Amino acid sequence: MSITKDDILNAVAEMSVMEVVELIESMEEKFGVSAAAAVVAGGAAEGGAAAEQTEFDVMMTSFGENKVKVIKALRSATGLGLKEAKAMAEASPVAVKEAISKEEAEALKTLLEEAGASVEIK
Repeated sequence: MSITKDDILNAVAEMSVMEVVELIESMEEKFGVSAAAAVVAGGAAEGGAAAEQTEFDVMMTSFGENKVKVIKALRSATGLGLKEAKAMAEASPVAVKEAISKEEAEALKTLLEEAGASVEIK
């Protein structure tokens, strides 16, 4: 007699969240794969800590009252030309940089805020 996918799904449905997390970890070890999204979802549902975010996006939501200073800050941070930096500032909300480290995101946020922009890190 062989076990079907439905048999496995029914067995998993009867498990607690922690048992499912342990099962996933065992499967990762046995097959050398990662099911990070499932572990995070299971851990969050159980009230555990989610995986720490390692990549951040810096979003400028507004250039504020001093567009010239913000354009200068954008140029220095991104290497864009004057025309491109101006277009970026006027396109708010806009992603200034994506998938960067937390330290780089914080530094960029500080630079833009000092120039007068409103910035969010996601």
